[in-house]
Amino acid sequence: MAEMKDVFGQQPHPVEDDLYKEPMRKRRKSDRDQRFRAFPSVEQSALKEYEKLESRTRRVLSNTYQKLIQSVFLDDSIPNGVKYLINRLLVLIEKPTVDPIYIGLFGSTGAGKSSLINAIIQQAMFLPVSGESICTSCIVQVSSGCCAQYEAKIHLLSDQEWREELKNLTKLLHRTEELGREEADAWNRDEAVEEATWKLQMIYGNGAESKNYEELLRAKPKRKIPTSRVITLKAEEAEELSIKLDPYIRTHRRDWDGEATEMHIWPLIKHVEVTLPKSDLIPEGVVLVDIPGTGDFNSKRDEMWKKTIDKCSVIWVISDIERVSGGRAHEDLLNESIKACQRGFCRDVALVVTKADKLHLPEYLRERKAGNQAIQSQREAVLERNEMIKLQRTRILKEKLKRKLPADFKVLEASDLVYTVSAQEYWQQALLTEEETEIPKLREYVRKRLLDKKRRTVTKYVTEAFGLLLLTDSFSSTQNLPNEHLHMSVLRRFAEEKVELLEKAIGHCFACMEQPLQEGVRTARTSYRCILRACLVRSKGNQGFHQTLKAVCLKNGIYASRTLARIDLNEALTQPIYDQIDPVFGSIFRTGKPTGSALMPHIDAFKHSLQEKMTEIGIRSGWKYDSCKKNFLIQEISAILGGLEDHILRRKRRVYESLTASVQSDLKLCYEEAAQITGKKACERMKDAIRRGVDRQVAEGMFERAQERMQHQFQQLKTGIVEKVKGSITTMLTLASSQGDGLYKELADVGSEYKEMEKLHRSLREVAENARLRKGMQEFLLRASPSKAGPPGTSL
Repeated sequence: MAEMKDVFGQQPHPVEDDLYKEPMRKRRKSDRDQRFRAFPSVEQSALKEYEKLESRTRRVLSNTYQKLIQSVFLDDSIPNGVKYLINRLLVLIEKPTVDPIYIGLFGSTGAGKSSLINAIIQQAMFLPVSGESICTSCIVQVSSGCCAQYEAKIHLLSDQEWREELKNLTKLLHRTEELGREEADAWNRDEAVEEATWKLQMIYGNGAESKNYEELLRAKPKRKIPTSRVITLKAEEAEELSIKLDPYIRTHRRDWDGEATEMHIWPLIKHVEVTLPKSDLIPEGVVLVDIPGTGDFNSKRDEMWKKTIDKCSVIWVISDIERVSGGRAHEDLLNESIKACQRGFCRDVALVVTKADKLHLPEYLRERKAGNQAIQSQREAVLERNEMIKLQRTRILKEKLKRKLPADFKVLEASDLVYTVSAQEYWQQALLTEEETEIPKLREYVRKRLLDKKRRTVTKYVTEAFGLLLLTDSFSSTQNLPNEHLHMSVLRRFAEEKVELLEKAIGHCFACMEQPLQEGVRTARTSYRCILRACLVRSKGNQGFHQTLKAVCLKNGIYASRTLARIDLNEALTQPIYDQIDPVFGSIFRTGKPTGSALMPHIDAFKHSLQEKMTEIGIRSGWKYDSCKKNFLIQEISAILGGLEDHILRRKRRVYESLTASVQSDLKLCYEEAAQITGKKACERMKDAIRRGVDRQVAEGMFERAQERMQHQFQQLKTGIVEKVKGSITTMLTLASSQGDGLYKELADVGSEYKEMEKLHRSLREVAENARLRKGMQEFLLRASPSKAGPPGTSL
C-alpha cells in the first residue's frame, strides 16, 4: 500500500468508509519466530529485534487510532486535520511488513533454472527437470509461507483471453489457397504452425487444427475448465505435490504416449504459484521466479512475462557452462536483464553458470594455457576452470554493464557478478564440496538481501510513525505560539522558492536526453533498412518462416516462441536510439550525489534544504518550546518525498518504453496489411509489405515522432512530480499550523503513546549497533574456523 495516498495523486481514504475500519490483526509470536528459521542465529537475533520494533510500533499506532476514533465517534463533522491523521494512521497500521523480494531466474531452454531452484529449496526433483528438452512451460513462482501444507495455485487464462489467442491461432493456420508442394512442405515445417497445431490439439483433440474459429468456439474441450480459472493443489509432502504439479508445468513431447489429462490444459495456463511450508532455507518474503527465456505468443502471458521481469529486484541470468561463452540466446538474455535495470525495479544482475561440474579432463588439459602447476585430478581441473570462467565473464559482464548503466550503479560495485554452480554435485558431492557448488552462497545472498531490506523498511517505518505521533500529540495541545502564522508564512514562501528551483533542476535533468535522442534518431534513420533485412532473413530462406512471419504481423511486430529466439521488429528498429540514450537514461534515475543529470539527488537536496530551514526558523522564532512541531515537519517531509521515489520508479517504465510503443503504433496498419497476405509466395510478399510500410513511415517522421513522444512522457513526469510536491508540502504546512481548521481542541490525549514511540525511535540506533557487533563477531569466528576439505577419494 502507498505510504500516503495524497502523495501519489490519488483520493485519500473516504472517511465514511475507512474511518471505523479495524486494523489488521497481529501475527502470533510463534508464527513470527518461524519466519526466521532460514537464518543463522546471529541474523535471527537482528531480525527478531527489528520484528519486535515493528510490532510495538504497530501496536502504538493501533492504540492511537482507537483513541482518535473514540474521540470523534459521535461528531457530525470531523475537521480535516483529524481526517488526515486517522487515514495516515490506518495506512501505516495496514502497511505490509516487507514487500516480497522477487529474484528472477532468467534463462533459455535447458539452462538448468528448475534444477537450481530445486537445489536452493532442498527438494531434488520438486520442479520438473530434463536434460533433453524444454521442461517448464510457464512462469513458476516459488516461495515459503505460513501454510502447513505444500500448495500450488495454477492460474488459467480467462475465457476472453483464450478467445483472443484462439482467434490468432486459427488465423495462423488458415490457408485460403492451395500451395505448391514445396511451399506446402515449408508451411507445415514452420515453427509457428507446429506450435499452434499442438496447442489446439491439446485443448480440443486431433483434427482441431483444421477447424475455424467459430467451430472451435462451439467445440468442447477435452477436459473441463474450472469456472474460477484457478486450480489449487495441496499435499502434505513435497514429493506428493510435485507429482500432482508435474503434468501442469512440464512440456511433454508431441508424441508423448499415455499423457495425463492435466496436460490437456497446458495452453491455458498463465502462471503457477507454489508455496512451501515454513522453510529452513528460503525465508518468507523471498520469491524465486522461473522465467522462460522468450515470452509467449499469447498477449496476456507475454505481458505477464515482461511485468514479471520488471518487478524483480534481482535477476540471475542462467546459462550452462557449455553455452556461456558466446551464443545469441545468452546475449539476448543479458540485454533483456540490463533493460530491466533501466525500466524496472531491478538493481542487481548476476550471471549464474550452471552444470559447473561438467568437464572433459583430457580435452581441458590439452587446451589448458593458464598456470604452471600440474593438474592432478578432475576436481582440481573443475575448480581451476570455474575460477577462470568467473574472472573472464566478470570482466565481460562488467564492461557490458558499464556501457549501458551509469558509473555509480550499485551492481558495478558488486564483489560477485558471476557464480559457478552445480546442482548435481550439490546432491552427490562426489567431486565438489557443498560450499564449492555455490548453492549455499546463493542462499546466503538471498538472506542478506532480505535482512538488509528488513532493516531499511523497519527504520523507515518507525521513523515515519514517530513523525505521525509528533503531529498527533501536537494536535492534542491547545497552546498557540507567538507569531505562529508569521513563522508558517516564512516557511511557505521558502518552500515555494525551492519548488521552483526543483522544477528547473528536473527540467535540466530531462533536457540531457535531447542530444542522445537526436543522435539516436539520426542513426536509426540510416540503419533501419539493414536492421529490417537482418530481422526478415533466415539462413534457410523462407523455409519454415512463412507462418512465423505471419505470427509476427498478427502480434504487431512481436513473436515469442517457447523454442525460438524472441522476434521484436519494433524493438530492433529503435535499438540504435536506445544505444545512444541508455547511459544518460540510467544516470537520470540513479541515486548518489547531486549531479547535472541525476533526478533523485535533487529531490533529496530539496528535502534537506526544507528541513534545515525549519530548524533555523525554529531556533530563531521560539520553536524550542514546541519541538514536536519542528520534528514533525522534518519527519513528515521525509515520508512525503520518500514515497515519491516509488512513484517515479513506476512511471519510468512508461517513459523508457515510449519509443518502442510509438513505432509499434505507427506500424500497426503495415502489420495488419501484411498479415492478410496468403497464397503463393506469401512470405516474400509479406516481407515486401513490411519493407514498404516501414519506408513510408520513416519518410513521414516515424523516429522523430518517437522522440517527441518520449520527450512528452518526460514532461508529464516532471509536471506530475512538481504538482505532487507542491500539493503535499502545502497540505503538510496547513496541517502543522494551529491557525487552520485542522486543530481539534477536544482530541484524545495521546501523550503516553507519543512517549512510547519516542523510546522506540531512539532504540533504532541501539538495534543497528547490536547487529553490527554480532556481524563482526560472526566474521571473526568464520575467519578463525578451519576450511572444509574436498570430498574424499576425488583424486584421479
